[in-house]
Amino acid sequence: MAKIFNSYFAFAFITFLHILTVFTPFGVVHGATPTTTFSVCSQTPHPEICTSLIGKTIKETPLVVREATLVSTLAQAELAHKLVLAMDLSSFEPRAKSAWADCLELYDDSVYQLNRSLGSTNSHDILTWLSSASTNHETCQNGFLDFNLSSHLQTFQSSLSGFSKYLSNSLAINKAITLSHVTFSKQLKGRRLMTTNDFPKWLSKRDRKLLATPSGGTSANIVVAQDGSGNYKTISEAISAVPKLRSGNSRFVIHVKAGVYKENVEIKKTMHNLMFIGDGMGSTVVTGNKNVQDGSTTFRSASFAVSGSGFIAKDMTFENTAGPAKHQAVAFRSGSDLSVLYGCAFKGYQDTLYVYSGRQFFRNCDVYGTQDFIFGNAAAVLQSCNIYVRKPMGGQTNTITAQARNDRNENTGIIIHNSAVTAASDLKGSGGSVKTFLGRPWKQYSRTVFMKCSLDSIINSAGWLPWSGSFALSTLYYGEYMNTGGGAGTGGRVKWPGYHVITSASEATQFTVGDFLDGGSWIPGTGMPYTAGL
Repeated sequence: MAKIFNSYFAFAFITFLHILTVFTPFGVVHGATPTTTFSVCSQTPHPEICTSLIGKTIKETPLVVREATLVSTLAQAELAHKLVLAMDLSSFEPRAKSAWADCLELYDDSVYQLNRSLGSTNSHDILTWLSSASTNHETCQNGFLDFNLSSHLQTFQSSLSGFSKYLSNSLAINKAITLSHVTFSKQLKGRRLMTTNDFPKWLSKRDRKLLATPSGGTSANIVVAQDGSGNYKTISEAISAVPKLRSGNSRFVIHVKAGVYKENVEIKKTMHNLMFIGDGMGSTVVTGNKNVQDGSTTFRSASFAVSGSGFIAKDMTFENTAGPAKHQAVAFRSGSDLSVLYGCAFKGYQDTLYVYSGRQFFRNCDVYGTQDFIFGNAAAVLQSCNIYVRKPMGGQTNTITAQARNDRNENTGIIIHNSAVTAASDLKGSGGSVKTFLGRPWKQYSRTVFMKCSLDSIINSAGWLPWSGSFALSTLYYGEYMNTGGGAGTGGRVKWPGYHVITSASEATQFTVGDFLDGGSWIPGTGMPYTAGL
């Protein structure tokens, strides 16, 4: 193992020297004239790694340092994937093997995300993809924790700690560039705030038309129908056929007719720009019942999972029927960057909607659940949605969100905007015996904001619930802005250092679709109506 690490270290170092010798900067950062590499490295969590690889005396721009750091981080991701692939599984029980299989896929995806980052000059994109790689690293370990197999983590943590450090450095350097880049600043200042009836600009005219067209009038590439009236009877069959039927990565539309589709659907990262159109929320239903109690990791329990970028879904329901007694059971998982879900329902109990990674926008959707039922580490905005809190198991407490930002430089968070939080029918009959909170911090830098929402009186006066003791209470960011309703009063809220009653519109604007998701650059192309500002 040491030999493998040394060879990768040598490869990375030689590559860095090559870059510093021949690389021509592809842009100039505002205020970022050539400076000592040491001063750039001092802004990272692990400056000793940065300086040891690049040197203390070389004068380069932050863009060159970022490029070199990304190359080193990619080498570490490739090493991590090889180490996982080479692990001896002879002593692994079935559940451990399931968690291991997740890790293999997740580190492969991290290699993919880092290659994308190296091929881009857009700091916002790079920050998103680095955040996704960081999420993969954490999720690998979470799989073993799902099954209380913490002893297996010792091998992972010691073997893969290098990747984590390099990734943190890359995030820090890129975050600094993102915040100071002139072009990015101009984009932020120049955005036009759109009304709810406008269509965002980030999808093509065809995509806009598709989202504006009633489901029955949509012209689809293929049709799925259980009664045999379409091209395929199952969604999985239709997905398998896509590579043979499409040319390039152009938008491919799949119409899923009304019916209950009992299948676990998975769309891999190589399948980009798919659009699913159902016959209406409650009419086209994808359902499964995988769960952690029965041997699936949380990551693998989803009834419908998508990784390919540019995913769109409209007028469908995704559910997991495992029930509250089965604990973690995901209805829908998305790691699709620049994805949009419109007029969809997500039904489950614990861990219903897994906003895993990437930039995600949900509009006019319904979400049902009990504990941590909107969770993950995407940059996700839910706008004009209905959030229905269900009755949990006896003795359980409801928590709507569990956001998982693990590094202060990740651009992730869960934003609930202009939405309604109410009790589902089964909870209304519980007589107020169940406590319900807006969220709790799954990871150290958890970030969640409720803005201009209607909060039912079911919300506990404290508002938010600790995860464990004082964990993350000073590093998280939880905010509330101009909410209304019986549960919106902030007088009795928690007094944590990381909790904020937002009173400034300029501070709240940071969490709008336009700013938080850079939505003006990509949502309009989907054809979905949205509000860019407050």
